[in-house]
Amino acid sequence: MKDLVPARRRPAALPLVFAGVLLVGAMVVGLTVGAADLPARGVLLALVDELPFVHVDHGLSPVQHAVLIDLRLPRVLAAVTVGGLLAMAGAGYQGVFRNPLADPYLLGAASGAGLGSTLVIVYADGNSVGGIPVVPLASFVGAMGGVLLAYALGATASRSSGTANLVLAGVAVAQFLSAAQTYVQSAHTDELRRIYAWIFGRLSGIGWSELRMVLPYALVSMVVLLAHGRLLDVMSVGDEEAAGLGVRAGRVRLVVLLAASLATASAVAISGLIGFVGIVVPHIVRRFVGGSYRRVLPMSLLCGAAFLVLTDVVARTLTAPGELPIGVVTAFVGAPFFVFVLRGTRKVDV
Repeated sequence: MKDLVPARRRPAALPLVFAGVLLVGAMVVGLTVGAADLPARGVLLALVDELPFVHVDHGLSPVQHAVLIDLRLPRVLAAVTVGGLLAMAGAGYQGVFRNPLADPYLLGAASGAGLGSTLVIVYADGNSVGGIPVVPLASFVGAMGGVLLAYALGATASRSSGTANLVLAGVAVAQFLSAAQTYVQSAHTDELRRIYAWIFGRLSGIGWSELRMVLPYALVSMVVLLAHGRLLDVMSVGDEEAAGLGVRAGRVRLVVLLAASLATASAVAISGLIGFVGIVVPHIVRRFVGGSYRRVLPMSLLCGAAFLVLTDVVARTLTAPGELPIGVVTAFVGAPFFVFVLRGTRKVDV
């Protein structure tokens, strides 16, 4: 019997190990490849040199070191954070709605973030308040505001535990906020370039201050979603069956929705709108680890991070010295995959 326990645990841990190695490899590629290629050995030694009480000769020139620490490293960490959050949020939404087409932007998060950032770009006088960048902060507030408005509207329409009214409320809120954003844009055409640069998604220009701003919210949302993997597995059999097993489906749904929306808002706040990550990554993960959310959620976190790091490398090297918006690259990958998922979905249960 003792020999059987490790044998059962090994297959469950192996995909996580593989995903971790994939993420580390993607980060090495992201740190070394770009307009200024950096030697992998020098990059690794320079990162070790940044540790407290450690000093090693990394061999990088001052310019290379500045590129690595001030530009490349925060950009790669931003891709890790945004990709992991969006993929995890997508898995959480799909678990709550029992719908393979559920998306992190389902409940008006994207529209709320778009309106918030547009208002700040058009009307705000400064780029930061108290050292905090204004546009990411407004995006975060707008995303969470859109989600809370959709949830309040859906709860008012029906007190039942179903999700159809919530989805419809999210669609209505998204349309209203998008209309408001379009109105503001049409009245201030001189700022369209900045607005569209944000809407199409970008990781360039993200610094340490933006990462520090979203880190607490990102950690909270990750911990909450990971802690609810087992409950999402129970809810996959239906609300009535879950209630019979002692799971309060309504409470679990609310907590997971808020955590997934917090993750989405945190990602959108620093990167703008990057679509399809929350649909593509969880579906690929399920093909390797099955449908249990205890495995899907952590795997989506790691694989989503690796996916966006590699996508960002493509975005900044494909048309070098120019740079494609990362949202365009994810759309090229995600749109055909979305069609594939749609064709393979015989029944959408909301």
